[in-house]
Amino acid sequence: MFSVSHLHPLLVHFPIALIIAGFFLEIFHLIFKKEKCLSRGAYYLLLLGSLGAIAAYLAGEFFTNDFAGVAGEVQEIHELFASITLGTVILTLLIRLYLMIKKKEETSLIWVYFALYTLSAIFVGITGFYGGTLVFSYMIGI
Repeated sequence: MFSVSHLHPLLVHFPIALIIAGFFLEIFHLIFKKEKCLSRGAYYLLLLGSLGAIAAYLAGEFFTNDFAGVAGEVQEIHELFASITLGTVILTLLIRLYLMIKKKEETSLIWVYFALYTLSAIFVGITGFYGGTLVFSYMIGI
């Protein structure tokens, strides 16, 4: 039987995959500068990953239980990094949108965008690690 508590585990895989794949496309764009499609693809993956991150965050916030003990401590760390991830992903997306709208994709601000994208990819990985720890070490949701 389906329960709303299943929404968070169903949704979290999308932002993890999309944000990290988009980050690698952006790296390939830096290597192969003439291939504009790589940067455009990275933008679309960031956009979809951001929407997925918002959905996963809200599902985790409203449809999951709070745990006690060591699992509760791990959950708090997971939630902290989820908030940080959401903030960096949205900020990264806003800077990318600004660069595209103002047609300033060849300015030095692109390095700020790339640094934030790097942090977003790292933070989504850390958040996923702690979420996986809850599932596999503490059998949460199984």
